[in-house]
Amino acid sequence: MEIYGTKHLIECHCVLPQFRNSEPTIYHKVAVFSIIENDIIKEKLIQCNNCDIIHRILDICKSETLHGNDSGLSIRKIDDIEISLPTKLSQYLKLQNIDFATWEQIEFIIDNKLEEDVVIKRELHGINVNLKIINFKADGTFKVRNEVIFDTMDI
Repeated sequence: MEIYGTKHLIECHCVLPQFRNSEPTIYHKVAVFSIIENDIIKEKLIQCNNCDIIHRILDICKSETLHGNDSGLSIRKIDDIEISLPTKLSQYLKLQNIDFATWEQIEFIIDNKLEEDVVIKRELHGINVNLKIINFKADGTFKVRNEVIFDTMDI
């Protein structure tokens, strides 16, 4: 059985205030972490971080909105993931204001004892990109590191 996770974006029907007068309309996009098992995405519900409408994730970059109950009381939140992670890691992720999809990605990595890097911050400095990365080891340890990507592409 092949199982892996991936981050992707879904489009909501809401519009952020700064894009209200844009032509064409620029809809809000929500980051999602999905688990794929034997090439089939595990369906789940997520709540838009802007308008709170509930989306049922159907496939990579595909969702449908569910109308009628926007309270989202049964939808997983950061607090639900936080209790299963090491305390220092949870505190650090909260301090860094990490998005929900990244919390889910990190939970998946730890639960499956994977060795993976997770980019938690990305900043553009001139022609260079500065990354803050958490490197996870299979034994459950992790380390934060920075990496600078030098853009040597000729313009």
